[in-house]
Order: sequence, then structure tokens, then C-alpha cells
Amino acid sequence: MTIRTLSPAAALASAALVLTGCAGGGPGDGDTALTVAAATPPMTDVVEAAAEAIGDGYTIEMVEVADYVQPNVMLEAGELDANFVQHVPFMEEFNAANGASLVGVQPVYLTAVAFYSKDLTDIQDLPEDGRVTLPADASNTGRALQMLADEGLITLAEGTERFGAALEDVAENPRNLQFTQVDLLQLNAAYEEADAVFNLPAFAGQIDLSPFEDGLVVEEDPQFAVTLVTRADDADSPETAALREAFTSEEVRRVLEDEFNTHTAF
Repeated sequence: MTIRTLSPAAALASAALVLTGCAGGGPGDGDTALTVAAATPPMTDVVEAAAEAIGDGYTIEMVEVADYVQPNVMLEAGELDANFVQHVPFMEEFNAANGASLVGVQPVYLTAVAFYSKDLTDIQDLPEDGRVTLPADASNTGRALQMLADEGLITLAEGTERFGAALEDVAENPRNLQFTQVDLLQLNAAYEEADAVFNLPAFAGQIDLSPFEDGLVVEEDPQFAVTLVTRADDADSPETAALREAFTSEEVRRVLEDEFNTHTAF
């Protein structure tokens, strides 16, 4: 996804929001409701499990969002208490582009990203002039290019930081691979057209693709763990502490490991 600045009003208009009171027993008198944005499963499932586990005195209300810029804009504007939609490199890219002060306070689960193809069974079979689709945001572009470099399909310029490459850092491309960048929400559509497409598990699962079963090459680096994010000023607050405890609960672990076969980061 291209990182861009949106006003809070535009963010609210960009997708239908569903505000859901998630706490199992319902809010009690005097409970503090904490609003947390989430997008696709398993993120939404994690928030629901955390709502079951949140400590006394708090409830969690989930705000379902349809993109990955909106929840950062809303959080920075004070319209949310936290969001659960991203890894820290993506958040840092948003901060740099928008002068924001968001911080990751708790990594929760690892993301096994992969390259997929409807025709190939081995990444080494990419043809001359092969069409390769990459995500448009810088953090995931760097991740995708590093995976191709690790497979020996391209060479990155000397001194390029691991996972920090941009397209201009591709020093050697012996197969003349043709790169196209699209927003994250368009990666599934690109699967039908490209010889290989980088994709995140939350999206790939929507078209019945699994990284460890269908991926041509898979990467699962801990720095890209999906992370609970809040504002810097609230990082050490009692509310954030309650959220961190809930998001590292056994309820959350069971959802991730039993239902999604996903590795936890805590």
C-alpha cells in the first residue's frame, strides 16, 4: 500500500467501520472501553480473543477497517486507543511520511510471506522477462526484493540494508524480470496476471493460498511480526499495559496456533 496522508474525516469515509463491543461478559459499570482497529483475519480474531481476556476494569471495542492507512491516521488523531494491522517497518514508514508518533508496543504473531504463482512450482523457474508483482509500500518492497536476492534471482547494490532495498537498488537482473508494484489490496488480483506475486498471508488466504503449502519461497522474519501499536505518549499507560497483557494471553495464543497454525511472537 502506498503510504499517504489522509485527514481523519477522509479516513472515516474511506471504508465502512463496524464498531463491535467484544468483551465476553459485556461492559460493567465504570469499565474503560478501549478501541482497537483491526482489518482482516487473523487480526480481527486476535482482537476478539484479547477482548475475552482483558483484565477487570476494561473492555475492548473493535473497529473493523478496510485499509491499512486509515487506522494509523485515526490512531494518531486520538480516535483509537490502539490498532492491530501492521508490522513495525510499515508503521515507521507511515510515521516518516506523516510526522506521526506511533510506536509498536507488543509483537503478537509472525507473518509468513511468500511468492506465489498459478503456473510455476519453483521460484527458480521464473522465465526471461518474467512478470513479478511487488507491493507498493517501501517496507514490503524491501522484504520482497531481499527474498529474490536470497534466491540468487537478482543482485542488490553493495551496502543495501537487508530488507531495505528499493527497485533502484537492483544492481543485476540477469533474467530481465519485469517488476510491477501495486497496493496491498490489489495483490490477490495480480496473482491471475503475474508469473509470480509477493503476498501477505491475510490476503493470500482469501484466495485459498497458504505460504507453507503453496508458496514458491517463504520468509518469516521476526521484525515483521504483526504488532499492537499505540501513540508514543500512551505507550506506558495502564490502558496499554492491559492491552499488552490481553494480546499475549492464552486465549490469543490458542486462536493463532490452533485455528490459524500461526507462530506467535511472545
